[in-house]
Amino acid sequence: MTKLIIQIPCLNEAETLQDALLDLPHELPGIDIIETLVIDDGSSDDTAGVAQSLGVHHIVRHAKNKGLAQAFKTGLDACVRLGADIIVNTDADNQYQGADIAKLVAPIVAGDAELVVGDRGVGALPNFSYLKQRLQTLGSWVIGSISGIKTPDATSGFRAMTRQTALNTIVLSEYSYTLETLIQAGARRCSVMFVPIGINPQTRPSRLMRSMWQYIRISSVAIVRTSALYRPLRMFSAIGGLLILLGMIPGFRFLYFYFFVDPVGHIQSLILSAIMLIVGFQIMLIGLLADLIASNRKMLEEVVLRLRNPTDDYADDEKTIFGNEITSNKHQRIDG
Repeated sequence: MTKLIIQIPCLNEAETLQDALLDLPHELPGIDIIETLVIDDGSSDDTAGVAQSLGVHHIVRHAKNKGLAQAFKTGLDACVRLGADIIVNTDADNQYQGADIAKLVAPIVAGDAELVVGDRGVGALPNFSYLKQRLQTLGSWVIGSISGIKTPDATSGFRAMTRQTALNTIVLSEYSYTLETLIQAGARRCSVMFVPIGINPQTRPSRLMRSMWQYIRISSVAIVRTSALYRPLRMFSAIGGLLILLGMIPGFRFLYFYFFVDPVGHIQSLILSAIMLIVGFQIMLIGLLADLIASNRKMLEEVVLRLRNPTDDYADDEKTIFGNEITSNKHQRIDG
């Protein structure tokens, strides 16, 4: 039996949650069981109550708001414990079209992908300004270059993944998970596919970032941090190599004047060259050290993977997952 759980992170979504839930499919090719899970990220309204009244199978509640990234992570942990074979993440504001879940799940059911991301076509979205379109396109290209994955839409949260991919996903960011998880997937050589999707009209402004510039700042920090964590040797070698190349320019300038013009003077070029060469080599050595530390991190991740993959089946109506209470509505389960 193949079990799909559709998780929906929520923050004060009592008014929009119903539309999102009604749009979800009830059957899909290759899927035997479809369940829904709502992650109430410390909502001040009755989001959890609305979810329960609408027949949501499972509800996880944070005592206080922890941010979208942590809500996403909590959802993955819950889905794994609940026995999901495939997990789909979507938004509660009904931005994504429920019918497109079939497009996300199909490559996984066929065994062609481990992670499938919905491509909104951010370079031509009519509700994005021209500047935002270009920034989204540039950001996706940067993520693609770092991860080694052709990435047309890096910020799309509409995605499906296998159980194993969910177990391997570790979210460290406090804001968004989209960029970090793609870089992780590339580092682990995960099979990633992007499929074109449609979007519904916007119901409200984004709550994730207050402005475009805040998003640029936070996204840049997340990219640098994740690159240093998962691709340290490549990142530091590129920076160090660039400094070494730049340092050779004043060095050659000094040698030219010393041998062909006047051997006296131009010591400033020599000093600048020496400083840049030394710093460049030091950065490359830092990259080598960071790569050795990354090897130790991989071993720790294997330990975390074993802890996140319990062997006992989920049988009770209520359990505790990493301090977050899960309430499961009564529903019929079919066991193979």
